[in-house]
Amino acid sequence: MKVSLNWIKSIVEADQCSANLVPDGVDVLVERIGAQLGAVEEVIDPGKKYNGIVVVKVVSSQKHPKADKLTVCLVDDGEVVKKVKRDNNGLIEIVCGAPNVKAGMLAAWIPPGVAVPSTIDKEPLILEVREIRSVVSNGMLASAKELELGDDHTGIIEIDKNAQPGDDFAKTYELDDFIIDIENKMFTHRPDCFGMLGIARELAGIQHMVFSSPKWYLGNKTAGRHKTDDKLLDVKNQTPSLVPRFMMQVVKNVKVNDASLDIRSYLARVGMRPINNIVDTTNYLMYETAQPIHAYDYDKVKSLSGQGGAKIIVREAKKGEKLALLAGKTVTLAGGELVIATDKQPIGLAGVMGGADTEVDEKTKNIILEVGNFDMRITRRTAMNYGLFTDAATRFTKNQSPWQTDRVLARAVDFILHQSGGLPARSIYDLKGTLNTPSPVKTTAGFVNKRLGLSLSSKAMSKLLENVEFKVQASGENLIIGVPFWRTDIKIAEDIVEEVGRLYGYQHLPIELPSRDLSPAKPDPMLSFKSQLRNIMSSAGANEVLTYSFVDEPLLRAVGQDPKDAYHIRNALSPDLQYYRLSLTPSLLEKAHPNVKARFDRFALFEIGAAHVRGVEDSEKLPAELLRLGIAIVSTSKPKEAKAPFYKAKYYVDKLLNKLSISDVEYWPLEQAKNQTKDWRVASKAFEPKRSAALYAGKDFLGVVGEPSAKLRATLKLPLDSAAAELSISAMQLLSAARVDYRPLNRFPSLDQDLCLSSSIEITYADLSEFLKNHLDKAAKEHGYSFAIEPLDIFQRPKDKSHKQTTWRISLWHPQRTLTTTEVNQLFNKIAVAARKELAAERI
Repeated sequence: MKVSLNWIKSIVEADQCSANLVPDGVDVLVERIGAQLGAVEEVIDPGKKYNGIVVVKVVSSQKHPKADKLTVCLVDDGEVVKKVKRDNNGLIEIVCGAPNVKAGMLAAWIPPGVAVPSTIDKEPLILEVREIRSVVSNGMLASAKELELGDDHTGIIEIDKNAQPGDDFAKTYELDDFIIDIENKMFTHRPDCFGMLGIARELAGIQHMVFSSPKWYLGNKTAGRHKTDDKLLDVKNQTPSLVPRFMMQVVKNVKVNDASLDIRSYLARVGMRPINNIVDTTNYLMYETAQPIHAYDYDKVKSLSGQGGAKIIVREAKKGEKLALLAGKTVTLAGGELVIATDKQPIGLAGVMGGADTEVDEKTKNIILEVGNFDMRITRRTAMNYGLFTDAATRFTKNQSPWQTDRVLARAVDFILHQSGGLPARSIYDLKGTLNTPSPVKTTAGFVNKRLGLSLSSKAMSKLLENVEFKVQASGENLIIGVPFWRTDIKIAEDIVEEVGRLYGYQHLPIELPSRDLSPAKPDPMLSFKSQLRNIMSSAGANEVLTYSFVDEPLLRAVGQDPKDAYHIRNALSPDLQYYRLSLTPSLLEKAHPNVKARFDRFALFEIGAAHVRGVEDSEKLPAELLRLGIAIVSTSKPKEAKAPFYKAKYYVDKLLNKLSISDVEYWPLEQAKNQTKDWRVASKAFEPKRSAALYAGKDFLGVVGEPSAKLRATLKLPLDSAAAELSISAMQLLSAARVDYRPLNRFPSLDQDLCLSSSIEITYADLSEFLKNHLDKAAKEHGYSFAIEPLDIFQRPKDKSHKQTTWRISLWHPQRTLTTTEVNQLFNKIAVAARKELAAERI
């Protein structure tokens, strides 16, 4: 943001604070700006390039005797330039080729020995006394291009201010200025600071001066429509939620030519190219107020509208619409952008750039002035998509205040009348959405002081804020701060802390470390438990991965999960990450195929993360963070060699639960699962119902173990030998903490023996395990045994489709003596007899 100190002085009211804006010199001001407002990148003195240029009066203008297109002029410089040849009347002879030179006009003269301003930054061209077709010319009368005040070089500039021959040209147009270039990103949250008026207010504030905005800016200028203009213009706002305020006014019978030299000089020194009096006025006021303005050729708008006169509609773009822009670029709209349109076609990209079809040019007679307020997110996205980083887009992406549009429109009309003449239509079109005035912010002096390390009184804070036009009510320590309509960034008490700190001066804050409690922090039980889970899973050979918490809609549908159950992210990182995941299993299994392609034939992955389900809330009625442990086991075994994947996942789960001291775990067929909450019903859809199980510890639901659904496996190109598990971390933590049981180590050795039962395939593994556990419990009560059961294998011969063989490793021990092989064999024989009798199963 380039800031002109003279421009700032010109827009504030007389004797307000402009005389003291730079009380201690530019260097001190720049230092204060860097400390309290924003980083200063450069300070430019534009007046240097105009040193020696003088205002002169053309006394006579005669045709050159030897050149039809040249003129010999005699000019009066008030005899301020020394060492130059004059005639008997003290006049200076200059040969000029400009067609507009005439006697009596005031012009800018570059004397001999002075550099042409437009060449100073390249190879300076220093003028000399020259003979042109036998006539001596002392320097030159300058055009706008040579003075770097525009692109026109067909004629010399005509001084349009009340000046006298001999006046310094730079002082006449206040070019003896300083341009302070402040880094833009420092003002990202300050839309008002993208205009000279806002910067003037801040410069006063950081120097503890009282600032009052000009009367035209504080007055409300809204007016209604008039019947006399009923057929002049029809304006509609179809997106009031995205365009909270949209204002227009027609000005008839304007004359398009050059803007005043004052306006052109201010635009040029901040890097803007002057175009014509209409466009230059809108750009000038944009730099003054931070509010972009656009002008349309009324007659062109009317010709592009249907019957019934000119029509303007603010709407969202339709996919495939084409729009020719002012920059000479034609874009094909993707749809969803905000556009200004007639009832037939778009004529402008709202908030970014106007269209070429309604451009104001030298033939324009009637104009429409637009002052709007557009959604900053859509404006930013549009500017990024099309690479159009215009001055208007820069300002609209900072959340401009809709409460200043009427004031700026009134000032724009006033400026247009002075610059181009014309007659404004009586109707002012003011289309509003829901406008919320800035709410007062309540805080206390103690709240502010505690965060800044200061001891300012509420009175001192009030004074700092009132200097920049906040309305403050102070009662003891309490402060009620009325927020000005242009400060869209002030919402909460912390914003007031920042404001007071900046206005008071960060350099005045105490440089001392804040006090802190050095007692050790209490361990977070959940963090400790997660670390325990990582250690257990890693020791079991699994590798931890971290996947995005976001997934795309096709993955949700492949799982069988309804996207309506997921939270939709409106500003997603990419189209593939639009929804919060409903469970960990799909996003974890999604990483299997890339690893298989990388030729990893056997691997286990796990992830500790969170899922979110719409409608599942915590105690504060906020979306619940569902902490889960996801496990995926994948093998590229051939289909004939692939064993039941379910048991591979069960092996990892059993090992984990055993390490966590969670016992009495039961596996129920997933189809028979009871008391499942909505989040687990949604998560279970990733599993094949007939090849998966619900896991319970008593009445507590722990999660789901099994094989991925056929549709998910096909979508993710998973091998047949794939399994997964998803467990509730919160449930496991509670059970693990409640079931810690310390027992002494066995004094006597245990006896391990494998037991294999051949049974009908109709008998489930759960029934077999329950049978075995019941008989071992009975033996333990009778003889005082202790035991442990570990499943080893389930085998089915290829040609035998009616039987299977299930093998366990059983460990037996006695706390008071060593067991003998004979008594263990007797126990196993009894179990074998019972198995034959109760289950028709044979011991192998």
